[in-house]
Amino acid sequence: MTITLKPLMGGIAALTLLAQLSAADTLLHAGRMIDGVSDQAVTAVTIRIRDGVITGISEGHAQAAADDAVIDLRNHTVLPGLMDMHVHLSGEYSPNQRLEQFTLSEADVSIDAVMFAKRTLEAGFTVVRNLGESYGAVIALRKAIDAGDVPGPRIFTAGKGIGTTGGHADPTNGWAPELMGDPGPAEGVINGADDARKAVRQRYKDGADWIKITATGGVLSVAKSGQNPQFTDEELKAVVQTAKDYGMRVAAHAHGTEGMRRAVVAGVASIEHGTYMDDAVIRLMKEHGTYYVPTILAGQWVAEKSTIDGFFPELVRPKAAAIGPQILSTFNRAYEAGVLIVFGTDTGVSAHGDNAQEFALMVRGGMPPMEAIKSATSVAARFLDIADTYGSLAEGKRADIIAVSGDPLSDISVLEDVNFVMKGGVIYKQ
Repeated sequence: MTITLKPLMGGIAALTLLAQLSAADTLLHAGRMIDGVSDQAVTAVTIRIRDGVITGISEGHAQAAADDAVIDLRNHTVLPGLMDMHVHLSGEYSPNQRLEQFTLSEADVSIDAVMFAKRTLEAGFTVVRNLGESYGAVIALRKAIDAGDVPGPRIFTAGKGIGTTGGHADPTNGWAPELMGDPGPAEGVINGADDARKAVRQRYKDGADWIKITATGGVLSVAKSGQNPQFTDEELKAVVQTAKDYGMRVAAHAHGTEGMRRAVVAGVASIEHGTYMDDAVIRLMKEHGTYYVPTILAGQWVAEKSTIDGFFPELVRPKAAAIGPQILSTFNRAYEAGVLIVFGTDTGVSAHGDNAQEFALMVRGGMPPMEAIKSATSVAARFLDIADTYGSLAEGKRADIIAVSGDPLSDISVLEDVNFVMKGGVIYKQ
């Protein structure tokens, strides 16, 4: 049986097809393959899949047995499913963002998250790390995806981000005093080491996989500074150690130098954005093995939107104009210095489904196309400690496979138009 690329097959039809083929092998006939590990692509290969696992990869386009299914991708480049290490599936920024805190219910946010997860998967991203959410919607979404109830990528989520009073993750920034109240660790607002430990333990109780902190000010919070350090050394130490006790690692949003320095010394796993990273921070990150998640796309997006009157609150607008353009330059310096870099976009600031636009920005920033692809495949899998199962095309790995027309090594932007998505052997887009 040969399956050729035709208009999009519906999700139910795809699952039905999988059920029909479950007793046989599925053969992908690829014109070109990038396996996520090698430095070169190979041409004309067959990827054999059974029960959601790659059982072999061979040269040429192998003859199928009578009961096998063949998917014809001879005019395509196949790659491992992509991974984005910084998304926000529970929302998408708009000029109405602040108002929506009061007009959208938990149900509204949860339904939006289901829609955004499907869009992300169909863009070729089969694994994401979700760094900040509302109402525990993405924790519930992760469970639903794992159960096969809704389509979406595999999710590692941090639950609600943790900040300090008035800090970037304080959900009441910019509210009227009578509405602010005094949010605490359950709401992701801490003051002191004991609060920090309680906030981490609450996220463990909620079902989070990671911890997200806002080590400095941010661009989109309604506060004056986007750079100031917002955690003490004692608070950071308490967060990192408690997370370690509970089998979790910490991602640190950080734009300013001092906040980055404190977070790296405390032992966070990754620095998100890293806008004003200096040489001293670069040395520290290399010394500690701290990963850098650039989110260049988010920087470009907020800089563009800052030119539109009324799109951002006036307190946000100058931060967006200043910080956005800086990230590309920082990326170039970090890459040239040898900092560990893993793919991440901060999607949810920009639109879900546009994640792959980050690749062209990384290449513009000096990273060769193959390294950019690895940052979203094998490097990301190592970062998440799932490289034994995901992140590359090899015998024994899960069949998370995408395909694009054209050659991403010649034009990285072709990754923005994914034609075929398979996750765990199930076809979600064809």
